[in-house]
Amino acid sequence: MAQKLKQDIHIGNNIRQLRIRSGYTQEQVIAKLQLNGISISRSSYSQIECGTYNIKISELIALADLFHTDFNAFFENLTST
Repeated sequence: MAQKLKQDIHIGNNIRQLRIRSGYTQEQVIAKLQLNGISISRSSYSQIECGTYNIKISELIALADLFHTDFNAFFENLTST
């Protein structure tokens, strides 16, 4: 069973910014993830960026690799309130 992270604090904006800084479109990110064995649809990825999809840990690891960043980048400038 795949583990998912419950986004009670939305990291989607940070993921979107990392994607944009990397120069990728959503479609390019999805294609690269799928080539690396991560099965994800455009709709699901869009929901990740909107914060309405509980991202799988495997997806988060793959995104960190794709964006050449560490996990701290996903949580920058977030507050618990």
